[in-house]
Amino acid sequence: MINRSVTRVRRTQAERREDSERGLVRAAISVTAEEGVSAATFEAIGQRGGYSRSLVTRRFGSKQGLIDAVVSYLHDRRAELAAEHGFDRMSGLEALLADTDLYLRSLSEKGELKAYFMMLSAAVADASSLRTAFATAHEQVRTRLRHYVQRGQAEGCIRPDLDADAAALMVGSLQLGLSMQLLVDPTMNLDPIRKTSLATLRLSFEARR
Repeated sequence: MINRSVTRVRRTQAERREDSERGLVRAAISVTAEEGVSAATFEAIGQRGGYSRSLVTRRFGSKQGLIDAVVSYLHDRRAELAAEHGFDRMSGLEALLADTDLYLRSLSEKGELKAYFMMLSAAVADASSLRTAFATAHEQVRTRLRHYVQRGQAEGCIRPDLDADAAALMVGSLQLGLSMQLLVDPTMNLDPIRKTSLATLRLSFEARR
């Protein structure tokens, strides 16, 4: 008989740190989505994530650090989903529509975006310096949407007369507006609005053959 020894692979300190940070960010999102921004104290986040309050403080340092981490996490998640759905392999028009479709579906299905916009609303209402993190994130979204439009124009599937930057801002504003409306009216049936939005964008952007 051959003796086989199983060696446990020990995680590095960097890996453990990354795991704890992601766990705390997800805990912050969960607390915010369920109980509101004011309830997302470092103590509550630590309890929800199964960590100590002192660890939350060490990881984020301040509310600004927490917001930056949440925004970065959600940006990375959106990039991961885009890769999983193969947006880069689609035409510019189809990628733009798929991006909007995925976003609007996520509004109904997950608490992540709800928490994000609750944090955004609080930062804007308080005229807080925390708005900077959100402004940066929105500019990243506009850059990605503009890339889809420009790619579609180069491929000939999106109207060449459209201003790509203005078109990207319009699509981003559609996503932003529906996100805020859903916070105001959580009972809103988003599905017919999603379908209408996609049909309208296709009709408005698609190049005529």
